[in-house]
Amino acid sequence: MNAMEKISSSLRNRVGDLKRLKEEGHKIIGYIPGKYLPDELILACGATPVPVSTFRGGDHEAVLLSGAYHPRWLDTFCRAQIGYKMLNEEAIYQMIDVLIAPITDTNTRAIAEGWEYYTDLEVFNFGVPHRKTERGLNYYLDGINLLKEKLEDLTGGKITDDKLKESIDLCNKERSLLREINLMRKSDSVPISSFDFVTLNHSSFIADKGFMVDALESLVSELKEKQDSVDEGQRILLTGSTLALGDYTIFKLIEEAGGTVVTEEFAEGLRPYEVDVPVNGDLMRNLAESYFMNQVCTAFFRPGRERLDYLVDLAKEFKVDGVIWYQMMYRDSYDLESYYFPQILKKGAGLSMLKIETDYDSAETGQFRTRIETFIETTKK
Repeated sequence: MNAMEKISSSLRNRVGDLKRLKEEGHKIIGYIPGKYLPDELILACGATPVPVSTFRGGDHEAVLLSGAYHPRWLDTFCRAQIGYKMLNEEAIYQMIDVLIAPITDTNTRAIAEGWEYYTDLEVFNFGVPHRKTERGLNYYLDGINLLKEKLEDLTGGKITDDKLKESIDLCNKERSLLREINLMRKSDSVPISSFDFVTLNHSSFIADKGFMVDALESLVSELKEKQDSVDEGQRILLTGSTLALGDYTIFKLIEEAGGTVVTEEFAEGLRPYEVDVPVNGDLMRNLAESYFMNQVCTAFFRPGRERLDYLVDLAKEFKVDGVIWYQMMYRDSYDLESYYFPQILKKGAGLSMLKIETDYDSAETGQFRTRIETFIETTKK
């Protein structure tokens, strides 16, 4: 069995594993995954982190159901999470002991408030500032220190420096392996499909951390020995607001149109893996600096040019032929950026961009297919 098959097999059994852990008194900590929740803190207190909102996306039924609980004018992804919770069909959503919510904007706040108001689940919020300043860093550091105290109180386990260093080392290893696999896609012969890479990233949120690191190490070895490559086409950078597990139609449409996604950048749904956390000195401050100051900011930060310049550099580094901007409907901060980024991209990299906006509605697929096919054709030189 190769590494990808082992990961798939493990994920099929993961819900059962989590149920057994919970029956044994183990705490399951749910969280809204953007870039601002340090897994390391949850692991260091002996609990298991599971991202409630990365775990599922792409279903219009959940979006429609959320209309009974929240106004329509919210981000599609966030409305879906409210709908999924109310449907009571997703096992992982029902077994968490507390929801940790890094509040980044109105949309993530809506998930936290919706779950707190309409269910009996405890929700713990902490704020994420929108400017990378020393004051912003200290505010974020205060937030994760409060989170540390909350996790210790919930689990009865003390988060010592030794435990925290161990969890940081483990997460750094996972990040470095994802980075190594991603960089392989810079090659003219891409060794792994975009679907498989994103599946790996999503799997890293759910699988046991130690198992995932071992599986990624095996996969790196397999990819280095691999002789063939995925079907080549126009090289595409896929970016946008959110890419949840199960929301994969966009990859199929790009590939059918003759494109190959060679790298991605999303605020939510994908694990950020570019930045490691130092293990010397003040570990809590290291977490704050790595998760808040050193990561590429998301669209709600001001000033927001950092992310856009990063996308231009990423497009040139991976030698892409075009950029597809895939965002959720009613995600205003990304909607605003999508209007002026095409000029920045054209000036900085000489490339064009296609914007796709989704409400997780299957009726969108036909028009998306036509627009993507036309865009891919225009990128051919």
